[in-house]
Amino acid sequence: MSDVQGNGHAHAPGNGHAPAPGNGAAHPHGDGHGDAGGSSTATLTKADFQSDQETRWCPGCGDYAVLSAVQQFMPELGIPPERIVFITGIGCAGRFAYYMDTYGMHGIHGRAPALATGLATAREDLSIWVVTGDGDSLSIGGNHLIHALRRNVPLKILLFNNQIYGLTKGQASPTSELGKITKSTPFGVADHPFNPIALALGAEASFVARTIDRDRHHLTDVLRAAAQHEGAALVEIYQNCPVFNDGAFAAVTDKDAKDANQIRLASGQPIRFGAESEYGIVRGENGNLKVVEVAEVGAEALLVHDPHRGDPGLAFSLCKLAETPTGPTPIGIFRDVQRPVYGRHAAAAAEPASDAQLEDLLLAGDTWTVA
Repeated sequence: MSDVQGNGHAHAPGNGHAPAPGNGAAHPHGDGHGDAGGSSTATLTKADFQSDQETRWCPGCGDYAVLSAVQQFMPELGIPPERIVFITGIGCAGRFAYYMDTYGMHGIHGRAPALATGLATAREDLSIWVVTGDGDSLSIGGNHLIHALRRNVPLKILLFNNQIYGLTKGQASPTSELGKITKSTPFGVADHPFNPIALALGAEASFVARTIDRDRHHLTDVLRAAAQHEGAALVEIYQNCPVFNDGAFAAVTDKDAKDANQIRLASGQPIRFGAESEYGIVRGENGNLKVVEVAEVGAEALLVHDPHRGDPGLAFSLCKLAETPTGPTPIGIFRDVQRPVYGRHAAAAAEPASDAQLEDLLLAGDTWTVA
């Protein structure tokens, strides 16, 4: 690892390639799509994205499952490692950049979206991924996150939500539930928690989804959809912390409970859930969404999921069905719409100003001389 000016570390893939245009490798678009014509990507495997660094998380940490799924999925993009960048902030999720054999940077607390925005603005040929946690992205980094989403910067943001500060040994995070006893809240959390999906929708993010660390198939499907999306994609991942918040998502992950509580969103399909799909979602008389028994209302009354609606209101209502993941909780893609991507699709720039024009501008209006 080479030190970077500031507090971060930069990481380059083991093949030694520099991510400069024209080196003969396939050029991915900024939206994460690969160039199928690049022969260098024909034989990529999971091993090509595994670095030589020892993976160091607590035994049983959900991060292991997410890392494995991402490394397994990366070859599908058809993009060589030297064209992919992972940028992380501070926290357990911050280690992710070290374990991917791609370019990467371990930045300072909360600033991963800002660093990634700069890179995306300068290098349209790269596929840029941000890995962050609920503390890193929703506390000190909240401002950077919402503006990256608002601007629709072409980033894929994986938000690991374990509802706790893990690296600093168990303090309450912005997603910790009300009343939770932690080292920093001995009398219980008094702050109303963030709902990351609601926050992203409020910023009018163009792609918003939620998945689960231990569901490899669902996780991969969501990653695939995020990678194919043009613009900013926010993926919240329920990630278990076995040391400081074990079982926080048991209602939607445990074998004997998940069928009753996972509301799997599928585009164009009625929203049903339950071991035998016996429950569904309808719009109530007051406009709010509610859970009903399908046998009582009929299948035709159920709400049909449409993540491509321009208005994020319905997606917002869906994410508010569960303030905490202790009962029926939607997972999947809440919103997937197209809108202008930051720095792309802009009108052609005019000819740059001349030196004389710049001098006239700088000396225009009131000026003064400092002796």
